[in-house]
Formats: sequence, structure tokens, C-alpha cells
Amino acid sequence: MRILVISDIHANLTAFETVLADAKGEWDFVWCLGDVVGYGPDPNECVELLNTLPHLCLAGNHDWAALGRLDIRTFNPDARRAVEWTQETLKPQNVAYLEALPVTFVIGDYTLVHASPREPVWEYILEPLVAALNFPHFETPYCFVGHTHQPVIYELYSDNGDTRTREPHYRQAFALDKKRQIVNPGSVGQPRDQNPDAAYAIVDLEKETFEHRRIPYAIPEVQKRMRQYKLPERLVTRLEHGW
Repeated sequence: MRILVISDIHANLTAFETVLADAKGEWDFVWCLGDVVGYGPDPNECVELLNTLPHLCLAGNHDWAALGRLDIRTFNPDARRAVEWTQETLKPQNVAYLEALPVTFVIGDYTLVHASPREPVWEYILEPLVAALNFPHFETPYCFVGHTHQPVIYELYSDNGDTRTREPHYRQAFALDKKRQIVNPGSVGQPRDQNPDAAYAIVDLEKETFEHRRIPYAIPEVQKRMRQYKLPERLVTRLEHGW
């Protein structure tokens, strides 16, 4: 079985549709690592499109924020305004979908979370030290995470916790060789690695391979909708810069 691994769609329908078009015919099932909504102009459309696909999805911090499960006073003002708009905009059936999302899922060799195995909704894994501290918190060879919006692989390579970073090589599948790894596919709807292209990944469970991918999408279309809904200009601008 081939898996389309996506994360952090962030209510960006244009990016989501572009990823699906780019990966068409190359996957059988979707693993979504959370943050379907937040920041972007299309929360209902993204939930509804995801629901048309064979998939499982985890809860992210922005999904929880939209449900009132997090204190949004801890968010920066732009993110807080986007959360408030999302809360006002979501349809009841899409709220119900988000309410039912789990925070952790284990399938065979894979643990799936939004943020980190020890703090599934909130912790950012942005460096090898934090990754090293998380390896004791899952038992499978691989843990897939999102949340940082940055595609990367952290690999445990010694018994004393030494962890190294493997940068993505796009559209080059590599063998999953049972070395313990924390893998981030990057963000579909709001990349933050100075590359504005939508990010996703393909995993082949039979061949045991993983492949990072990037694809450009029509950012001005998304920005137009964001301005139409009066979402914060900083959130509009950041899409074109990938930060």
C-alpha cells in the first residue's frame, strides 16, 4: 500500500488540491498529521475535501484552537484573529469532524502524531536535541510528525541518544531500514523553510520507501481569498516567502 502523507493544510484549498493533483494515481490511502484548519481562507472546503478521501487524520493545535480546546491568548495576535475567524466560519458538521480526531495513532511500524510523541499537539521538534528527547516516547521504528512546517528527518544513530539531521532530497525515494527516525513531511498549506512550495510525502509500505516532495501552487489565488475575508496581512504575505 502507498500512503500520501500530508500535514498542516491550514485551510489552504489551492495548495491541497495541487498536492492531490501532483500525487494522483500514486497513493492508496492518506495519513494527515493535523492542522487541517487555521490561518487560511478555506477551513470548510479543506475538511470536506479530506473527507472525500480514504484517510485517517490526527488533531493539531489549530484544530483544537478552532474547537476552543486551547487558550488562544497564548497565540500571537495574527494567529488569534485567524482562529477567531475560523471558529466563526466552520460549519457544524466540520466542527464535529474535528472534535472526533485522535491525537496519536500507531499503525505497524509507524507512530503518527501532530507535534511530537511526548506532546502530541503542541511541542515543536526543531533541532536534534529535542528529537533525541522524544525517541523514548514511542516504540515503533518511525514516528511521523508535522507542526513545524519544515520537512526533515531526525535519525537516532547510537544507543546513547545521539541524533543526526537528514535534510530532504525531493523526489528521491530512500529505503526505510528500521533505523529509528522522526520524519516530518513539511506543510501543505504554509511552508516555513523559506520555500513557498507545498510539501508532502509518499510512503510505500510494501517496498518500505519514503519520498519527500514539493510542488508550486497558485499562491495569489489564496492571498486574494484571505484579503477578501480580511485575514491579517502578515499571514497573507508569508505564503509567498515560505516563512
